[in-house]
Amino acid sequence: MKNSQIPPGSFGLPVLGETLSFFFDRDFSKKRYYQYGPIFKTYLLGRPTVVMVGPEALEFVLSSHMENFSWREGWPANFKILLGESLFLQDGKEHRKNRRLMMPALHGPALPNYVATMEDITRSYLQKWEKQQEFTWFGEFKQLTFDIASQLLLGTPPGTEGMHLSNLFTTLSNGLFAINPLPLPFTKFSKALAARNQILEHVTKVVRERRQNPTKDALSLLVQAQDEDGNTLSEQELIAQAVLLLFAGHDTTTTMLTWLCLELARHPEVLHRAREEQLKFADVNSLTLEQLGQMPYLDQVLWEVERLRPSVGAGFRGVVKEFEFKGFYVPAGWQLYYSIALTHRLPEIYSQPECFDPNRFSPQRQEHKQYPFSLVGFGGGPRVCIGIAFAKMEMKIIAAHLLRSYDWEILPNQSLDTMGIPNRPKDGLRVRFKRR
Repeated sequence: MKNSQIPPGSFGLPVLGETLSFFFDRDFSKKRYYQYGPIFKTYLLGRPTVVMVGPEALEFVLSSHMENFSWREGWPANFKILLGESLFLQDGKEHRKNRRLMMPALHGPALPNYVATMEDITRSYLQKWEKQQEFTWFGEFKQLTFDIASQLLLGTPPGTEGMHLSNLFTTLSNGLFAINPLPLPFTKFSKALAARNQILEHVTKVVRERRQNPTKDALSLLVQAQDEDGNTLSEQELIAQAVLLLFAGHDTTTTMLTWLCLELARHPEVLHRAREEQLKFADVNSLTLEQLGQMPYLDQVLWEVERLRPSVGAGFRGVVKEFEFKGFYVPAGWQLYYSIALTHRLPEIYSQPECFDPNRFSPQRQEHKQYPFSLVGFGGGPRVCIGIAFAKMEMKIIAAHLLRSYDWEILPNQSLDTMGIPNRPKDGLRVRFKRR
């Protein structure tokens, strides 16, 4: 490397570094970005860390120089223990091979087969909510999206078993960011480990059933998947990937749907316009993939939710090969943290970035097209979220039914501040709900 100047910034306190500020100051990255620019150093979770912000930095990390970074080396130990040898933590050749095997189950010809099931499960929840009248939407969406994921990905129909599995995944999620991953009894991490073991037991049983008798779910497609070199997924790989699909297949869509309904309730003019678009499908009993493709304004609304309320606001990588960016040198062995949430709110990309404005994605404005990697709520580059098409289809189906037939209002006396990973409204969004 011709330049050995490391990025500006501060390593903070001995041992602790800036870890406490990072966890407790919501503007940690923003303050430093405005002080130092798109690349700066800090010290987090026991490692020297480089923070990168902005579309150019994200393109560097997610696409043009991705071989300098490792997913596996970036995430905390909890992830490796709880999510096992799944696609999420794989790198290089192994990742490419498994991704190729998994793609057909979540894209292209497989998608039309999922529409009717998504609609049926959605309708059953809408009827339930109509009777309930008042409820907390985050928990309801979590159950709805989990039912869809377990039915379509694993072939497990909704019911008490699905409910139990969904609760186990909540316990597992709580352990991912537990500060001390010690398997002591009663800690979040030990509860997460116990939940993981029960999930593995269930998924192992289902994998073995599907290998004997494949059905129409995504797991059956994975069981039968074979690439051009004749590679297939082993039983262990199938189990790990199935757990990942279930985990990723409901967590992020839950938060996006919750924010979508919150923002629509706050912006009646957006709600009205999105509803108008749906009226041309009012006589349609069952949606098709083709009709879902004819909802450009709903696309804009969902992009704006992804921009302003990304489910995952950032990512970690391990730096496995030294690199230079903007004239600064970063050695191998460091940790990389890149900020999606801050990139999505840069005023040089998005006008009035704190405002909810789906029109910024209109054909006239297209603010996200000025720079590549300006909108990366689902990641970007060769490792863009493998379930993106599945997730977007599911969200559009649920949104279309809500817009067409229902009204809702936000109940008073609740906190709608952002909290948690994935980001969600603190009190989960309590609403009053009725048929139009």
